[in-house]
Amino acid sequence: MDLNVDQLAACTGATLTRATMWLRPIGAAADAFEINNPERMACFLAQIGHESGGLAFVTEIWGPTPAQAGYQGREDLGNLQPGDGYNFRGRGLIQITGRANYRAARDGLRATQQGVPDFEWLPDTLAQPDWASMSAAWFWFRHGLNDLADDSDFETITRRINGGLNGLTHRQALWEAACAQLGAAGGLEATTP
Repeated sequence: MDLNVDQLAACTGATLTRATMWLRPIGAAADAFEINNPERMACFLAQIGHESGGLAFVTEIWGPTPAQAGYQGREDLGNLQPGDGYNFRGRGLIQITGRANYRAARDGLRATQQGVPDFEWLPDTLAQPDWASMSAAWFWFRHGLNDLADDSDFETITRRINGGLNGLTHRQALWEAACAQLGAAGGLEATTP
């Protein structure tokens, strides 16, 4: 699906400068993972727009907060070595978090893409525009979010990305803007009984 800079900015809350920088990587990632109709693209762009603060942040801002301090030693994240919590903090447009998830993103992307760096050994590469975009689209595809977008099930998409409904109002505002920009049959009106 073709996307222009003005649409990308409006759909994600990004400045035109940021949208220009991200247009090619996001377009390539969407093409690679079947984010290929207005409904899928609107949901995807709204979610990555929220997750990245308008395409501004691709590395989790570190406090550490109590939640971030809790990353260390979490077996479910694969953070078992000293420093793993910080080294494998959230990166990408949908923030991949934890050594095990960096490894899964690497392996998942290598199954379909060429030249994928080893995110486990070079974690900062996951914040580069190409890999920040590809990892987000890979996550999206892997978690069945295209089908949910086709059904305008935005709350379930949010839960799968965020684990809850944090920032739902902002995410929905971006979704409404994205639906209007892209001519998607979705948005809050489509999900209201």
